[in-house]
Amino acid sequence: MSIVTSIFKILSQSMLDSLESNRREPDKFQDKWFGKLMANGSQTSFGKEHGFTPKTTYRQFSNQVPLRNYDMIEPYIIRTREGQQNVLWNSPVTWFAKSSGTSSAKSKFIPVTKESLHTCHYAGMQKMLATYVHNNPSTKIFDGDALTLGGSVTPDELGTGKSNYGDLSAILLSNSPFWVELRRVPNKKSALTSDFEKKVKIICENALKYNVTNFSGVPSWNLVLIKRILEYTGKSNLKEVWPNLELFMHGGINFEPYRNEYKKILPGYMNYMENYNASEGYFAFQDDPADKSMLLLTDNGVFYEFIPLEMLEKAISGNYTSFETVQSVKTGVNYALVITTNGGLWRYLIGDSIMFTSLSPHKFIITGRTQLYINAFGEELMIHNAEKALAEACNTHNITVNNYTVAPVFMAGNKKGYHQWLVEFENEPENIESFRHTLDNAIRSTNSDYDAKRTNDTTMTELQIVTIKKGVFYKWFFIKGKLGGQNKVPRLSNDRKYATELLELNHMDNADHTI
Repeated sequence: MSIVTSIFKILSQSMLDSLESNRREPDKFQDKWFGKLMANGSQTSFGKEHGFTPKTTYRQFSNQVPLRNYDMIEPYIIRTREGQQNVLWNSPVTWFAKSSGTSSAKSKFIPVTKESLHTCHYAGMQKMLATYVHNNPSTKIFDGDALTLGGSVTPDELGTGKSNYGDLSAILLSNSPFWVELRRVPNKKSALTSDFEKKVKIICENALKYNVTNFSGVPSWNLVLIKRILEYTGKSNLKEVWPNLELFMHGGINFEPYRNEYKKILPGYMNYMENYNASEGYFAFQDDPADKSMLLLTDNGVFYEFIPLEMLEKAISGNYTSFETVQSVKTGVNYALVITTNGGLWRYLIGDSIMFTSLSPHKFIITGRTQLYINAFGEELMIHNAEKALAEACNTHNITVNNYTVAPVFMAGNKKGYHQWLVEFENEPENIESFRHTLDNAIRSTNSDYDAKRTNDTTMTELQIVTIKKGVFYKWFFIKGKLGGQNKVPRLSNDRKYATELLELNHMDNADHTI
């Protein structure tokens, strides 16, 4: 065991002890953070408008503070970006995480305070690493380099010259301590360049000089990077480039559609850990490799509330105000996640839906987005249904999907409607017609509403597959100026905006293949 690993084990013991308490007494930590948030919030403009005091109770809070989405909290954020202080939080705010999200084309600017940066984002990452080292006592993760693609930082045009925005990875890199930079590649300047192609080129040119033991980020963008590295070095898999590679910490999108491809390019010993590190906060990570659920972090600067999805419309309209907390949630229920944070977000509807798989400890899976679904024909196809079915179909046919999006094709004349899947395959199915049937049947088995509409083709016919040529999704990102970072393909849409754009690009590259 290296000296660095030994030191980390000693220093991280307090984090492991805290996590164990988190598992046993989550409500105690939530009560503690609720009190801290009320005390800090009472000193802000937002808090004074809503009657916060250091002794505000949860019942008072739930009666006084309406649920907010981004549009509703944006006026406060704009004031903060313009340089006003003590608007949402009672310490200076100079960083904003720019996020396009997956359900809206509008850019969001999420405030990142000094407190949220250190007690939420960095603390969550440290707890995840402490858990990994504890679960893997012979690890050599600290004997080599950590690879991160990174993003870019831009001075805030609304600010007074003191604030910046960028994606979360860029903010984390910009504020990381010097000792982290000693074993992170590429160097900070290269990692923060806004030119994604230039950044990839730098990494490829130096790949054989690195000794990467771990990397992190969004699976889709890292897959693009890995394939470029293999093409540049002429190696057949990534272990030939970095033989000591042992861990990929991933998040942002569902990993299952990419798992088979990662197994091919990362053969042998390899560990994977999912983490839930959003622009708004670090909420959870996978603490057990045998369990795909993630542990909810209740001592991380965040107070959580949960709205059953069937009650979400009432909550948005203000007719349902007392939500579930860690003390009252149940397993097997789809909840919209609501957060109050030391980043200055108050009863904020983050847009993700989750489902608890365990309450001792509190562990959950991300089931999708509260607005990311298709309901063009009453089928109510949620993202977790679609991704579970796609993973099953990929496993059945032993293929891998690089990217996809789904849009409805609406009824016209006597023709029934259906779902159109635009899919970029890494390796196409031998029989794409069989793959189409498998996928359609898998969705029917996981979603009763979809099955009802598909039974006897009542209102929907079988889904359609359009094979998108390799590189078209990448070109789509390029045109929109969204290469790299945490940008994601909108998986499910209730209109055809994204599908139309992608089909036009695909057609420019030659005719598409439709089944």
